[in-house]
Amino acid sequence: MKQLCIFLAIPVMLIGFSFEQFSDLDKSALRGKVIYTDFCVTCHLANGKGTEKIFPPLAKSDYLKNQQTESIKSVKYGQKGKIIVNGIAYNGTMPSAGLEDDEIADVINYINHSWGNNYGKMVTKEQVQSIKK
Repeated sequence: MKQLCIFLAIPVMLIGFSFEQFSDLDKSALRGKVIYTDFCVTCHLANGKGTEKIFPPLAKSDYLKNQQTESIKSVKYGQKGKIIVNGIAYNGTMPSAGLEDDEIADVINYINHSWGNNYGKMVTKEQVQSIKK
């Protein structure tokens, strides 16, 4: 039993140690990936490409890149109405997922730095808190 505990403790310690090696942005994006998988993947897909004319892409999205505040607002409060993403019109509704501000920051950081996206610095909980309807 003692050997089993030691055997199981080593990988746990290594995971904890290696997690400390990540930047704050990396840690946030890792948490954001879990949130994305739970709340966003159904519509925007695992590859972030969405479904043309139905669910806008997040991968290589000009809207996301150029409209960060509006993108955060969409996650925080939901989004309804016409938007143009990569030259294609989308006119749907995205309900608010009911996420906390820190969770919104994490999922935005994941999206901003996945699928070839490299959109800006780390989004913080405080930035999300400052965004009003």
